[in-house]
Amino acid sequence: MVLKECVRGLKELRPLTHLLLPLCFHWIAEAMTVSVLVDVVTSALCPGQTTCTEAIYISGLQQTVVGIFKMVVLPLLGQLADEYGRKPLLLITVSTSIFPFAVLAWNQSRESVYVYYVLRTISFIISQGSIFCIAVAYAADIIEEGNRAAAFSWITGFFSASHVLGNLLARFLPEKYIFVVSIVLLIFGPVYMHFFLAETVEWVPKMDRDSTFLTKITNVAHKRYESMRDAAAIVFKSPTLRGISFVLFFYELGMSGISSVLLFYLKAVFGFNKNQYSEILSMVGIGAIFSQILVLPLLNPLVGEGWILSLALLASIAYGLLYGLAWASWVPYLSASFGAIYILVKPATYAVISKGSSSMNQVCKTSSLP
Repeated sequence: MVLKECVRGLKELRPLTHLLLPLCFHWIAEAMTVSVLVDVVTSALCPGQTTCTEAIYISGLQQTVVGIFKMVVLPLLGQLADEYGRKPLLLITVSTSIFPFAVLAWNQSRESVYVYYVLRTISFIISQGSIFCIAVAYAADIIEEGNRAAAFSWITGFFSASHVLGNLLARFLPEKYIFVVSIVLLIFGPVYMHFFLAETVEWVPKMDRDSTFLTKITNVAHKRYESMRDAAAIVFKSPTLRGISFVLFFYELGMSGISSVLLFYLKAVFGFNKNQYSEILSMVGIGAIFSQILVLPLLNPLVGEGWILSLALLASIAYGLLYGLAWASWVPYLSASFGAIYILVKPATYAVISKGSSSMNQVCKTSSLP
């Protein structure tokens, strides 16, 4: 049964070829830069040192700023994608990553790293999370409702596989070529989409086309405020959604704190470089592919999404503790193995949200959660 669902999902991806191909190149390009960024930033901000407090502070500040602005920008981009089409929003979001990496490819001085952080923060606000959400909306426009779950599982699998390929490229490519190759792949994505991706939303001119620009901005802001207010009311009136909101808030708070400083911590304590980072990130990615495509469809009918969510949350605790208490260089590899389990937090959460919400409020409730 599970094999049938997987095969059906793969067949449903045929109409999405022109979407998934450029997105896979985009995800590969972004993943391959993660492991080398720590060395580049540390060398620029703290030359000759293995630890860099300044880089940790800047990374934490970036994470905070991105999180605050994404609460407003992500729903707004979703609304714009509904009104003006998926293709233009995808072109905008996938293009934002080109500029920060171009800065580091050109120069890796202290000033260039600061410019990179500013541009990357703007890029994260616009693209982080929104690319995947708009891509899923594009797929929903094409795929019949009964076949979407199987297709979506393959999309998430391709997402994880792209990160694994990116980390493997970073492992074997010389450091001086990584940003250049990444930029080429990042440019390929929007260019391919521009020529081959078909639009799925028919744009209809609005009656308020003669309104002033300021009036349009005010109307959009007012609509977003009303939408977010209604979403919050729906969530807090439901015990299930209220509970899962608190769980997700504290989970994201802890995991974002770990992820923003983890690689700098491993460099300072164990002297890790891009090769060790790539190996650890590849382990997490391979485990994510296996657990999302095979383990989750097998376990969910047997034990339910609540049990899976509890197991995944416990794995995230073990993941954090092992990194914090790491007493040898092999312990981070053991900790990374728990990534195959804690990665199930998100799909299990979506299943809980879906069961606790009506068919008319699926998107509203999901977007209002952390």
